[in-house]
Amino acid sequence: MKVEVLKEGPPSALGGAIRNVLSAQAYRILDENGRPFVDIWLRKAIPSAAKPAGPKGTIQFPFLSQGELLGACQFATEGHDYRDQEIAKGLYTLRYGLQPVNGDHLGVSPFRDYTLLLPAAKDNSLDLPPRKQLEERSAEAAGTSHPAVLMLLSSPADELKKAPLMVHDSDKNTWSAALPVALAVKGQDRPHFYSVRFVVVGVGPT
Repeated sequence: MKVEVLKEGPPSALGGAIRNVLSAQAYRILDENGRPFVDIWLRKAIPSAAKPAGPKGTIQFPFLSQGELLGACQFATEGHDYRDQEIAKGLYTLRYGLQPVNGDHLGVSPFRDYTLLLPAAKDNSLDLPPRKQLEERSAEAAGTSHPAVLMLLSSPADELKKAPLMVHDSDKNTWSAALPVALAVKGQDRPHFYSVRFVVVGVGPT
């Protein structure tokens, strides 16, 4: 798989409040045959409580608020989330979320961070949705009772200079898009750039 920069603004089908805070360029991920798989638009500056300083317990990104808008994506063809749920071709928003601590996700990952997909037509506000609403709307993206999730991973510091790039984990059989994100750190005038990995292909342990 490959990733390339796409000089194309976010789709007009996105709500105005969402579209206005997204970058004017996208990252297009191509499948093994070179065909478009999914386009990702990141937020121009993601609100952050502090600069990244490593994980806090089982949370890799403690500086992000649950439900925070990270960006949007558009699948050119059917995809699958980290639980192997089908994700229909179409447009979705991307929001930060955490696995609940209820014993249902033991062994899936040592960390709780995820990206939740929500149907773009039903996500038009920058407000942080209540957790129940966030999970229910995300479940609609998969057409099931469980949220549609992409694993979100921290990225080695040196990947920021190389991003965007695709990272293949042969042991877990996953493909991740390492993308540069801009953080609007509270109390600072300039954005802080940081690289994260979105697992776009691959399924977690079951």
